[in-house]
Amino acid sequence: MSIDEAIRLKAFEWLKEQQAIHGDVLPRELLERGFEFEGERIPVIAPQGIFKPRYLELPLSITTAPKGPYNDSHSNDGYLLYKYRGTDPLHRDNVGLRQAMIRNTPLIYFYGLVPGRYLATFPVYIVGDDSASLTFKVAVDDVGVESLQGQSLVREGADGRRTYITTVVRQRLHQRSFRERVIRAYHDQCALCRLRHHELLDAAHIIPDIEPKGLPSVRNGISLCKFHHAAFDAHILGITPEYAIQIRGDVLKEEDGPMLQHALQELHGARIVLPRDKNSWPDKEALDIRYQRFKLAS
Repeated sequence: MSIDEAIRLKAFEWLKEQQAIHGDVLPRELLERGFEFEGERIPVIAPQGIFKPRYLELPLSITTAPKGPYNDSHSNDGYLLYKYRGTDPLHRDNVGLRQAMIRNTPLIYFYGLVPGRYLATFPVYIVGDDSASLTFKVAVDDVGVESLQGQSLVREGADGRRTYITTVVRQRLHQRSFRERVIRAYHDQCALCRLRHHELLDAAHIIPDIEPKGLPSVRNGISLCKFHHAAFDAHILGITPEYAIQIRGDVLKEEDGPMLQHALQELHGARIVLPRDKNSWPDKEALDIRYQRFKLAS
């Protein structure tokens, strides 16, 4: 195994370890710090979108930054589209990705959900190059780190399988983006109890995303801790269009210890914590639709 392959494999292993510790959304400072390889520190992300550490022959990662300068999107056939660096097809970073495509070299794709937080997807492969639109086509594969041990990292992929996997990953990117944008709008706290542990927070849809009006918009979401999210989904609690919390009548009458009293009953009639930006406040029409469902369940 070459040095390039050894570092690349170590990067995949390290990212998998970090995801086990931190979850699949990783802080940028962790990615900039990177991992140690034979006494050298290897970052996995850098300010430029296409990144090649000095010890590697070809790029290691590509990044779509939140609110970045490039309009990365998706192709009609299900693949990710990634813009060239600049407009020169012969820029060394673009040449590097073109060589990665020719050699079928696996890369890491970092998708910026909100400033400072990235979802890592790996391995991904460059499978197309369109110089007219200054765009590379990117596919995600399902090969696990364990299956790469002791063999070349070059892997041929069936188009149908990669298209399906890439589509699934796109859905995950959108779901994680919704979560991070909603939680950030509420200042990383539950809108009901103000719990601030990020790993215990969810972005609760007001109108479920399986419905036509269930758009992945911040205004269709509320930051809730996992307990209050479950209670909201079960119609144990409702939120009026005026942002008041209502607890279901039968639950208000129960006697079941301090958890029920403090976590639910005492919230009855209180107002939720709203984002500072009024443009991020929950949509009143959506809340009314959801509140009517709550009343039917009461």
